[in-house]
Amino acid sequence: MTTTATWTPPSAADRLALIRRTRTVAMVGASANPSRASYFVATYLLSSSDLEVWFVNPAATEILGRPVYPSLDALPGTPDLVDVFRKPSDLPQVLDEALAVGAKALWLQLGLRDQAVADRGAAAGLDVVMDRCLKIEHARFHGGLHLAGFDTGVISSRRRVG
Repeated sequence: MTTTATWTPPSAADRLALIRRTRTVAMVGASANPSRASYFVATYLLSSSDLEVWFVNPAATEILGRPVYPSLDALPGTPDLVDVFRKPSDLPQVLDEALAVGAKALWLQLGLRDQAVADRGAAAGLDVVMDRCLKIEHARFHGGLHLAGFDTGVISSRRRVG
């Protein structure tokens, strides 16, 4: 009897290893609207990491002074990680596009879960993370996460005086 392997959530160590080996990130569903989560994540990644960040949104041309690409296959290179900010019904198509361009990982942001997409991605050899924020995980592993989820720029166990 043959069984189909199912995706299981990566451990913290697995997520750290994924972030460490990632050099390029394609943000699918990136927005120029400062109130959107993708804008906040983009601002953080550009200012607090060495990652090359590419924005993907067919309705935009520029975000944070950088070009925006209409699709994953229009990027200037192959992304290591595809960070997804799209509605749940779009996830199967984003997975298909990520596989077609040769991405190594699919990261579904907070609130995004689709077991079938995760199973199919993992079966195709992708690292898959669901329902987690790349910015929060990066900051968590690099010492800059405040309880509210933003980078304070201070790493200390001492109480601030004054």
